[in-house]
Amino acid sequence: MRILGLQGSPRKKGNTRFLLDLFLEKAQEHGAHTRVVHVDERHILPCKEYTVCEKKGFCPIDDDMKKEIYALLREAEAVILATPIFFYNTTAQLKALIDRCQTLWARKYKLHLTDPGQKYRKGVLLALGATKGTNLFEGMKLTAKYFFDAIGADFSGSLTYPRIEHPGDMEKHPTVHEDVKTVVQSLVSDFAGRRRILFACRENACRSQMAAAFTQCHAGDKIAVISAGTRPAPAPDPMMIRAMQEKGIDMGFRKTRQLDDGIESLNPEVIVTMGCGEECPFLPGVMRQDWDLPDPVGQSLDVMREIRDKIEKRVISLIKEVSGGIL
Repeated sequence: MRILGLQGSPRKKGNTRFLLDLFLEKAQEHGAHTRVVHVDERHILPCKEYTVCEKKGFCPIDDDMKKEIYALLREAEAVILATPIFFYNTTAQLKALIDRCQTLWARKYKLHLTDPGQKYRKGVLLALGATKGTNLFEGMKLTAKYFFDAIGADFSGSLTYPRIEHPGDMEKHPTVHEDVKTVVQSLVSDFAGRRRILFACRENACRSQMAAAFTQCHAGDKIAVISAGTRPAPAPDPMMIRAMQEKGIDMGFRKTRQLDDGIESLNPEVIVTMGCGEECPFLPGVMRQDWDLPDPVGQSLDVMREIRDKIEKRVISLIKEVSGGIL
């Protein structure tokens, strides 16, 4: 399970940082792989309302959103939004990130593309504030609701704490450890028992990317999947992205991955190779399949479509094998 934490406080060692760290530590105890974006330390410009995203599906602003954060949001299986309350909402730094996710909203609702990860991605809010007002977290919860919808995540829970003002207040809170433990257990239970499949080809630019996306679309709630390559290309193939868009599947912001990293991240039970079999390491106890599919990179769109459709059929068959206990 891959969890992304968005730490919205400008304080490096404040109460918000403690709460998020505690949450991620508990998740790691259940085997989750975690990563944190400290938003105040990133170069994130506010939305300038260019509306390019609603027409073309991307934001023209060149900053850390474009370079990394959109991809991290797409890769994550759970996103944890952590913030102190500033005027009944999130910090300005985190709000800039949220506003820039209009790009993901536009791809979903304007371009009608389906992010393969939205079938199972979860969102959790962690928030704290200094006052005790009954409406202290209402604005933040509404913001979180629509943010999670935009990034293709189900808003599956929140932990909110009033009267947290001084350094160390969160650490001293009498129920925080048990609260976090309960929410983490609920979160990870939704991902428990999934089979683990890794798709590999040489460049991780085309065939393995399509296979992973189809697996996510058809069975992402039952199968954890990663694609990787023995010699990854700088980016996925644009023709592949176009061919998948014809099926309504959004391959935007996906990255290529080195095979060793994919194996370490997933610890796969099944590896499916596509033309890189002789370069893939032998892993004891791991089932292996080789799909003899030609590499469509550099070929026509018609060839790409043909390989795409063959991959989807094979993925559906593989899902049946895995679900039926054959593999």
